[in-house]
Amino acid sequence: QVQLVESGGGLVQAGGSLRLSCAASGRTVTTYPMAWFRRAPGNERDFVAAINWGGGTTYYEDSVKGRFTISRDTAKNTVYLQMNSLKPEDTAIYYCGIGKAKYGPASTDRSSYEYWGQGTQVTVSS
Repeated sequence: QVQLVESGGGLVQAGGSLRLSCAASGRTVTTYPMAWFRRAPGNERDFVAAINWGGGTTYYEDSVKGRFTISRDTAKNTVYLQMNSLKPEDTAIYYCGIGKAKYGPASTDRSSYEYWGQGTQVTVSS
């Protein structure tokens, strides 16, 4: 059984930082691509960042480039999202997802991800 458990969300002032964690079980982050998506009120679940199964390639949505960093700890089977210089428009529920295909490519398309965590709320005040 595949499970993803996110943590690390919270309330932070604009300009602050948070680090989200996504602990995986049932699949290893070294064989499946992983991604972070977010859903703001009234919006769809939108792509934020992804990392390929090899860990050497990352992708970011344009508005978070230079501020967010996706990484992983293979020993802990955990993926992280370091978020710096946070803005009020980053307020959303953040979800991590794990890819459908073993050794498949990372993607910005949420349909490429099979399992999701429960989400963690990030609120950025102005």
